[in-house]
Amino acid sequence: VCGRVELTPMAIAAGRRLADRLFSNLKQFENAKVSYENVPTVVFSHPTIGTCGLTEAQAVEKYGRDNLNIYKSRFANLFYGIFDMEYSDKPKTSMKVICAGVDEKVVGLHVIGMGSDEMLQGFGVAMKMGCTKADLDSCVAIHPTAAEEFVTLGQWGKSVQATGAKHSPLNGAEALEPTLKK
Repeated sequence: VCGRVELTPMAIAAGRRLADRLFSNLKQFENAKVSYENVPTVVFSHPTIGTCGLTEAQAVEKYGRDNLNIYKSRFANLFYGIFDMEYSDKPKTSMKVICAGVDEKVVGLHVIGMGSDEMLQGFGVAMKMGCTKADLDSCVAIHPTAAEEFVTLGQWGKSVQATGAKHSPLNGAEALEPTLKK
């Protein structure tokens, strides 16, 4: 992991894939490798900062400005709602979702604010699965949380109804049942 994603969990994941490849007798692991793409990363500052995928500058360089839609939000976290202070004095949370292509694939997701470390793990899974803006829009928000902002950003319902999922969660589709052992 030297020179790539220099994080302890990344080193552990790389070690696991290497062990799978070298020591497993299972055919499914003979080419096991870790992916260095869309690794959720958090800076444990105050407030925490979380990022996954490309920055806006990287996305512009890779896809061109005309192929991107950028969704942003800045708000006072509801945690501070009961505090007797002016809104302008309440700590803010900022979020950005960077989408590329006509299907608006999420290629970058960034947040700074309270709880961003916890939010990012789930959205990291979604990005690994190829989520689109429509996939985010299709998720029912958990209220009152800061994370709900990621699934209610921008002009809801305006995104092309395209999914990155193997099984579409769009338009009320039922979840697939797991494949069971016979």
